[in-house]
Amino acid sequence: MDIPDVRYARSGGVAIAYQCVGDGPPVVYAPHLCTIDRLWQIPHTLEFLERLTHDVRLIVFNPRGTGLSDRPRGITLESRMDDINAVLDASRTDRATLFGVSESANACALFASTFPERCERLILFMPYTTVGADEEEKTAWIREMRQQWGEREWMEEFAVKISPLYRQDPELMDWFVWMQRAAASPGGAAEFARMQMETDITDLLPTIRVPTVIAHRAIDRQMAHGIAERIPDASLVEIPGEGYDPYQRGNPLADLIVQVARKDSEPVVPDSVLATLMFTDLTDSTVMAASLGDHAWRDLLAQHHADVRRELARFRGIEVDSAGDGFFCRFDGPARAIECAMAIVDAAGARGLEVRAGLHTGECELMGPKPAGIAVHIGARVLGKAKPGEVLVSRTVKDLVAGSGNAFDDRGEHTLKGVPDRWTLYAVQRVS
Repeated sequence: MDIPDVRYARSGGVAIAYQCVGDGPPVVYAPHLCTIDRLWQIPHTLEFLERLTHDVRLIVFNPRGTGLSDRPRGITLESRMDDINAVLDASRTDRATLFGVSESANACALFASTFPERCERLILFMPYTTVGADEEEKTAWIREMRQQWGEREWMEEFAVKISPLYRQDPELMDWFVWMQRAAASPGGAAEFARMQMETDITDLLPTIRVPTVIAHRAIDRQMAHGIAERIPDASLVEIPGEGYDPYQRGNPLADLIVQVARKDSEPVVPDSVLATLMFTDLTDSTVMAASLGDHAWRDLLAQHHADVRRELARFRGIEVDSAGDGFFCRFDGPARAIECAMAIVDAAGARGLEVRAGLHTGECELMGPKPAGIAVHIGARVLGKAKPGEVLVSRTVKDLVAGSGNAFDDRGEHTLKGVPDRWTLYAVQRVS
């Protein structure tokens, strides 16, 4: 089979390489670290792709930072989610089954929670919540990747950890080494690993409402079961074979993808989505209003409102409500919400004002123009704990923005009025 031509979708100015092959129900495939053109060059992976394209319309793409796509800095799960939207738009696909592997499975999970109207079904192969290693081990692994990635001996050891098939076939091993070298530079691979290790999707799993299948191998049974238990009505399928590589002889995983994608059922669009909520208010506004006088205060407040709305437009936020000197806003990604909150704080400071902001990512019910549910209450309570000039976030927000370059100061556990449990909160720190 000839290698399908590569096209490019645009995601916020970033070029995302994708290929579109076959007819049938659309399946968007976000592979793990690779270059998509080389997946068609060797029987090991070609058989898998041909099995899919025989029965579905396969849209396979390189997420930003890998393979044939642009490689900007500051890559997060949120930006990977943007890439899926861009590829759907470029391929003129309204809804599709999403299939992701490992880190890309987590990006697909985030997408399904945030944009359920565009996700027909969700198939996650070997997803993970957190990486089971302490901070020293994580740091050592990232350093090792930066120093050793691309070196033949190290890459061959890495390949065998992924699948024992590479040890048995020198040609396959050589293909793997060259593909991985082309997929990412040593620095890029290290940052990719950092994002993997610092991301935690535990809190978003219960918000997935589209039909979901968790596929795994015996080596990852415990993690897969834990994830499936957290996703409402998720199915669990153990795929025969060894290692972490989705490509195995016989293609049982490809058969599962076709079966799920071609399942005859009415599409379900949930009435809830995952969203990041931002609450802001001015501190000491009453004192300042009294000192300035009504007319000057109204002018200054109008300027502040204009600043907030300018930053909302810049970071794709939606103004849900405003009352007095405070705003309630919604975002489809936590990293953008943090950047917007920081920009609002800076703009207020330039006008001699102090703003505080509280952010939380959670499931919101869509029963009208305003999001509703416990996530709204949590976000408002986080704001109540913030200090003047501070952007305070819940642990869920922090766990979803790995790779964004943001740093956080642990503010400890707090009781949020009217909200069950204790909540760990973090203040966003400026990084020079």
